[in-house]
Amino acid sequence: MTQSHTEIIDVRSLVPAQRHAKIFNLVDALKPGASFILVNDHDPKPLYYQLEAEHPGQLSWIYVQQGPDVWRVEIGRLAKAA
Repeated sequence: MTQSHTEIIDVRSLVPAQRHAKIFNLVDALKPGASFILVNDHDPKPLYYQLEAEHPGQLSWIYVQQGPDVWRVEIGRLAKAA
């Protein structure tokens, strides 16, 4: 079976300064069509704006769970149009 596996990245145990560095490294490594689930202890909406500014129109952002204690967001790199 060749079903794609979406990695789950839980950054709740990291100090805030380490969270963004880890997330940006993961985003930079994403191949077109790939994604990961970010697990956080607050709404990461400011991160969305930062990612969109650095990667305009290249990423998807889908809330899977929105609080109140846990937020899960699927962040993916859009497949390039043929």
